[in-house]
Amino acid sequence: MPKATSSVTAATAVAPAYEEAMAELEALVERMESGGLPLDQLLSGYQRGAELLQVCRDRLQAVEDQIKVLDQGAIKPWKGA
Repeated sequence: MPKATSSVTAATAVAPAYEEAMAELEALVERMESGGLPLDQLLSGYQRGAELLQVCRDRLQAVEDQIKVLDQGAIKPWKGA
C-alpha cells in the first residue's frame, strides 16, 4: 500500500476495501502484540488501527443498511465507498 507523504494526502486518500482494511488491521495488531515496537510506533499504529477499524465499521454498516432495504422489498442503489 502506498504511503501518504502528508496528512492532507492521507486524509484525501481513498479508503481501502473492507478486506484490505481488515488484513492490514490484523497484521498491525500482530506487530503491536509482539511487544517489539518502540512507543512512538505503537502510538502511530494505534492511530492507524483506529482509522482501519472505522473503515471496517462503516463498510459493514453500509452493507447492513442495504440488507435492510432489500428485506423490505425495495431495492435502492448501494452507496458503498
